[in-house]
Amino acid sequence: MLLWVVFGGIAGWLASIFVGNDPGLGILGNILVGIAGAFVGGWIADQVDMGAGKPGVERPTSIASFLWAVIGAVILLLAANLIV
Repeated sequence: MLLWVVFGGIAGWLASIFVGNDPGLGILGNILVGIAGAFVGGWIADQVDMGAGKPGVERPTSIASFLWAVIGAVILLLAANLIV
């Protein structure tokens, strides 16, 4: 559980820097966006046949999982910016 919090926090923080929302989210916001982004990114990875079952993607500490989490978090932040 703690690994997911750290993983989500870093992924959310990087995504917020890419999108330009870094100062506004805070630590908790970055963690939540990163964890949600991991789910979105994992779903996208599965749709393009690069998800579960592929070497190195099943663990939360793999580079591929981390990159998909950042991509998912960026998508979530961009969608949120369109709504707000």
